[in-house]
Amino acid sequence: MANTEVEFSILAGAGVPVRMFKEGEVIFREGDPATELYVIKSGKVDINSGNRLLATIGENGIFGEMALIDKEPRSATVTAATDVEAVPVGEKQFLFLVSQTPFFALKVMRVLAARLRAANKAI
Repeated sequence: MANTEVEFSILAGAGVPVRMFKEGEVIFREGDPATELYVIKSGKVDINSGNRLLATIGENGIFGEMALIDKEPRSATVTAATDVEAVPVGEKQFLFLVSQTPFFALKVMRVLAARLRAANKAI
């Protein structure tokens, strides 16, 4: 999926609050309440559903974006594959970005579409 990954580095710039996760640490679990997406400032995460690896996302990629689209519980478990620095993006910031920079919404939709296509191929 590296070729379809969209860079979100602008959201992970200097001065933004960062959350640190150690390799092997679960960031969130499938079924958890969802209130934010994350931009990976450094490191990699694995996205799993059950025992199946769905994707590995690296620097400047996003994960957890469905939380801000449909407000449903988390659809997968995300674990730090390496030490990770991630920038949380809550609904207020997400809506601001979408309203002020419509291309941002298109970038998120491209990520969702790429992940949907990958899931369809896996079926």
